[in-house]
Amino acid sequence: MEPSPLVAPHSDRPRSFVIRGRKTEAQQRAIDEFWPVYGVDFDGSPLALDTIFGRTAPRVVEIGFGNGENLLALAAQHPGKDFLGVEVHGAGVGRVLAAAHEQGLTNIRVVRHDAVEVFEQGLGPGSVDEVLIFFPDPWPKARHHRRRLVQPDVARLIVAALKPTGVLRLATDWEPYAEHMIDVLDAEPALVNTAGPGGFIPRPEDRPVTKFERRGERLGHAIFDLEYRPTV
Repeated sequence: MEPSPLVAPHSDRPRSFVIRGRKTEAQQRAIDEFWPVYGVDFDGSPLALDTIFGRTAPRVVEIGFGNGENLLALAAQHPGKDFLGVEVHGAGVGRVLAAAHEQGLTNIRVVRHDAVEVFEQGLGPGSVDEVLIFFPDPWPKARHHRRRLVQPDVARLIVAALKPTGVLRLATDWEPYAEHMIDVLDAEPALVNTAGPGGFIPRPEDRPVTKFERRGERLGHAIFDLEYRPTV
């Protein structure tokens, strides 16, 4: 049975996503076949990450992995780390499950659920080494800005989940959203911008180039990378 992208019906928090597109037959088959291997059914209970991955290792959470290019590439490059991808779109989930099986990756798990609720309820304090937010939906229209994922309450949830030595990495090709990220995250007292207040870091060499980045470049957009660490 395919997992459902559960959304709490009582919540009045604006969602940072809408369900778009349809899965291909191949993606649906991948979900049917490989969800028991790579999928994590989230019911609002704390996630036992050592049990889920079958080991203790550095943990990386990618919020909104899209088609999974970045998640898959990093998992292949860093077998000593565990990667938890959180995504609500079935097409991307199916693609990641199929590719993880094909590549024989054992350090990927997927949660199909609202990432904010996963951080609220599923990830314990200091349980995560890295959080990745790459090319999230910029919601460019002013009336939709409240839907943007990067908001003060989300920043606080991420801080709570990060280890004291952890890191939050972000990237976007939408300059107004980059400025919004800076405004929100520089204002969070529990985070430090590693590039200094208002600063962006050079593009990390180990961040895979995804279709979202290539599309932004084709459109003439600059790419903005940010890095934050917990305040010591």
